[in-house]
Amino acid sequence: MEKIKVEICLGTACFVMGGADLQDLSDIIPLKFGEKVEVLGNTCLDLCSTEYGKAPFVKVNDFIIEKATKDKVIAKINEILSTQEK
Repeated sequence: MEKIKVEICLGTACFVMGGADLQDLSDIIPLKFGEKVEVLGNTCLDLCSTEYGKAPFVKVNDFIIEKATKDKVIAKINEILSTQEK
């Protein structure tokens, strides 16, 4: 099974709009999902200037989460894992 890649945008807009709180995912996700998920901080995902919506942004594999929260990110990981296990 391929690892799920979670990229947290830490660019200025995302950081100010809640991305700072998302840094806790680096501690939460490994405890919850073990080695199945890789969490990375990214200086900028360059999504603020596009039509993706509002910051903060998190990219889970190729899926973009706008107005990201810890709950939204964990829910997406659970969704991906449940489809991988089938």
